Amino acid sequence: MEDRKLANRARGRWGEQLAARRYASDGYEVLDRNWRCDAGELDLVVGSADITVFVEVKARADERFGPAAGAVDHRKQRRLRVLGLRWLAEHPERRGPIRFDVVAVTGTRVEVIEGAF
Repeated sequence: MEDRKLANRARGRWGEQLAARRYASDGYEVLDRNWRCDAGELDLVVGSADITVFVEVKARADERFGPAAGAVDHRKQRRLRVLGLRWLAEHPERRGPIRFDVVAVTGTRVEVIEGAF
């Protein structure tokens, strides 16, 4: 069981690296990785001059337990919104539009869902 937890964590980190590279290649700057506060964690915060994007990354080996993006339910979305507001409160220089994306990594396939919620 412990081996599976370690493998899942490694897959999650790998998925976050893929997502960060994808956003960087699209012209975004990675502003934060694994930002934490007492309310939880944001996987990635990326931005451009025009927008700040909060990114939730879900990485799975396959779809045996459903699609990766399906793990971002209403409860998780609510928590991510709270975390986004907390991050913005700590970064007053980042004013303007925001967006919440989900990056689903299944196997080696990367799907970016912009404005997921």
